[in-house]
Amino acid sequence: MLRTLTTPRTATPHPRTSRRLRTAFLASAVSVCLVAASAPAPAPLGIGDRLFPHLGNPGYDVMAYDLAFTYPGSNSKPLPAVTTIDARTTDRLEHINLDYSHGTVGSVEVDGEPAEFRSAGEDLVVTPAEPLPSGVRTRITVSHDSNPVSTKDQQSGWVRTADGLAMANQADAGHRVFPGNDHPSDKAMFTIRVTTPEDYTAVANGLPAGATRHGTDTTWVYRTEHPMATELAQVSIGRSSVLRRSGPDGLPLRDVVPTKDRELLEPWLKKTPAQIAWMQEKVGAYPFETYGLLIAEARTGFELETQTLSLFERELFTRSEYPKWYVESIMVHELAHQWFGDSVSPRTWSDLWLNEGHATWYEALYAEEKADRPMEARMRAAYRSSDTWRAAGGPPAAPKEAEPGEKLSIFRPNVYDGSALVLYALRQEIGRPAFERLQRTWVSTHHDGVADTADFEHLASGIAGRDLSGFFKAWLYGQKTPPMPGHRDWRSTAPAEKTAKGTR
Repeated sequence: MLRTLTTPRTATPHPRTSRRLRTAFLASAVSVCLVAASAPAPAPLGIGDRLFPHLGNPGYDVMAYDLAFTYPGSNSKPLPAVTTIDARTTDRLEHINLDYSHGTVGSVEVDGEPAEFRSAGEDLVVTPAEPLPSGVRTRITVSHDSNPVSTKDQQSGWVRTADGLAMANQADAGHRVFPGNDHPSDKAMFTIRVTTPEDYTAVANGLPAGATRHGTDTTWVYRTEHPMATELAQVSIGRSSVLRRSGPDGLPLRDVVPTKDRELLEPWLKKTPAQIAWMQEKVGAYPFETYGLLIAEARTGFELETQTLSLFERELFTRSEYPKWYVESIMVHELAHQWFGDSVSPRTWSDLWLNEGHATWYEALYAEEKADRPMEARMRAAYRSSDTWRAAGGPPAAPKEAEPGEKLSIFRPNVYDGSALVLYALRQEIGRPAFERLQRTWVSTHHDGVADTADFEHLASGIAGRDLSGFFKAWLYGQKTPPMPGHRDWRSTAPAEKTAKGTR
């Protein structure tokens, strides 16, 4: 994610860095809150992620989400919504904590029975009529709205486009769109239903599962065939065209573009099949049921690897100062994430380097092979900056927490080119054949799952046939960049004093 839109220099590019009457709904929200008012004050929980300690919740495992949104015809009004969560309890639960904020809750049911609820921080705390025992399936249904308008205090996960909405939930904004267990370690299947007025098209993750007309409205339904993290959910609503084509081995591809721009963008979109084929040569079969680009007319400052439907800014493809090779390499960056970050998701947010380092690696490798932009030159430039990046953002596998209100959160250069530099050092250390075998084995072993840095170190050591713990400790956690294997003459520039003090 978060490859910021910057004009590339002559050398290498730097990281760039989802309408109905609401009177009864709101009345219900007031009355239920009054009923719950006598309950003891709830507390926000979390699973203890070092970077986002209040994200995720203990005591249950989500198996499936069913999200239903109704678009009111304006992207500045809340969307009436119903979120249904099928989960299995892993502990006895007197309360069920869901990550949810930036919206109004009307009612909650647990297994079909009304439940009390209260907010606590950015949690929605639900109290079922009876405690839930461990090891049982449960269904939680929340009637709420989903607010697309950001405030000074909270950034919505919705992106407001020129003609509608898209989603950008990474890293911690999914629960500002819908309630759930908003941490990548708890992946689940998704069904997404979107009701729109006429002349609007809705597209979401996965494959279409029907579209039903009722009056002037249409309800569009999509389902995933693989589990997905909440941060990767995507919903596009707009006056859009859906362009379809086939990828390698008949893989269905669909791109979502502003209708007025379909001819302008087609030269870029038709590159995707060959890019998928290139990635498959490197790491194996594409991991999902479909792929495509969602090109939004919006100013986000980033692109995002939402599962099966990556989000791109329109201007990436229309600004003349972006060279062709640069645009294509960014397309490959988000495509590579489908393997690294989406199919294999991070167990904690400190494992983000596994996502962004690999995506940056294949971005750079594609530029080397297709546009004669040498990987070694890019990595040498990254090495020069590495100590500065580590001082500002922390080592690759121990990134510093985000400053309050910081737009780019934990997505700093240390997890992009700084982490790709770790992979370059690893290839230097164990040799190209072992490195390439590691990459393919990593994505096949952890397909549709979650994994962490320790898993990667263990696999790398096994493939290399020797203990690499010392290598990874130095490269992933050291405050200073270790010497580069095979390039002992490389030097890293000392960070400026103000950077060393933590300016981000």
